[in-house]
Amino acid sequence: MEAANQTLVTEFLLMGLTKDPETQVLLFVIFIIIYVVTVLGNLGIIVLIRIVNSLHTPMYLFLSMLSFTDLCYSSVITPKLLSSLLQEDATISFSACATQLFFFSGFAGTECLLLAVMSYDRYVAICQPLLYRVIMRTKVCLQLITISYGGGFLQSAILTGFTFSLSFCGTNQVEKFYCDLPPILKLSCSNTFTSEVVTFVFAVMFGVASLLTILISYGYIISTVVTTNSRGGRCRAFSTCASHFTCVILFYGTLLFVYLQPSTTYSTSFVVSLFYTVVIPMLNPIIYSLRNQEVKSALRRTFQKRIFLL
Repeated sequence: MEAANQTLVTEFLLMGLTKDPETQVLLFVIFIIIYVVTVLGNLGIIVLIRIVNSLHTPMYLFLSMLSFTDLCYSSVITPKLLSSLLQEDATISFSACATQLFFFSGFAGTECLLLAVMSYDRYVAICQPLLYRVIMRTKVCLQLITISYGGGFLQSAILTGFTFSLSFCGTNQVEKFYCDLPPILKLSCSNTFTSEVVTFVFAVMFGVASLLTILISYGYIISTVVTTNSRGGRCRAFSTCASHFTCVILFYGTLLFVYLQPSTTYSTSFVVSLFYTVVIPMLNPIIYSLRNQEVKSALRRTFQKRIFLL
């Protein structure tokens, strides 16, 4: 009988954003526009960095990987969100929920590590400029990218494995519009203590540790820039860091707001969840395009060249 009860939950019911049909249509239009802008923006950054020789540097290699991660990160969540807005019953199968959690957690963990790697790259470029080409060799950059993706998806595989090895034999309503760890753990009728401990450990390892790396790197950067006599040098240094630091604030600000709460008082915030899963992947390429002079110059030269060829 216990085994039979554990197989009762074969799908989960995702909590919708609204039940009003007119509002659903409006939200569908808004989110599909956001998703199209996200895809075009991130693909545009990747292609631009690929075709413009002046952007073939470690900084922009990491940026292209961040854009790829944002593109995948958004694609894990948004298509299902769009389909749920057109359906009365927003269900997701057990295996599809596990798959969504695996990729969502994997790309989120990867983004944490990539943001930390990008801050280290800026630290070396500003604080140790004479050693930059020696330290940030192509081999080292590729190793850092591999570690970011490997670490992100290793922790995701472990978290997903622990979560979906639990028994689910009660309610199946997920208190979010996608499969996420805290609301999924709430639905389990097993003892979730081990899963919660593992989740906390990885949150500290990836979220807090990477954020500390970023803060320490920017601490050294600010202290170096402040002591620089050249005003132009200070402006250039802050300009190269402004885009990255803005993305860090947006990503970690919303992430920490949602997840650094005790599991007993965990509350779903649709607005904040929508922001870091749907909106931030769209904003990152816009931020880098508007605030980074090299990217803006490369975009301008590329468009001028294409218009001239036409």
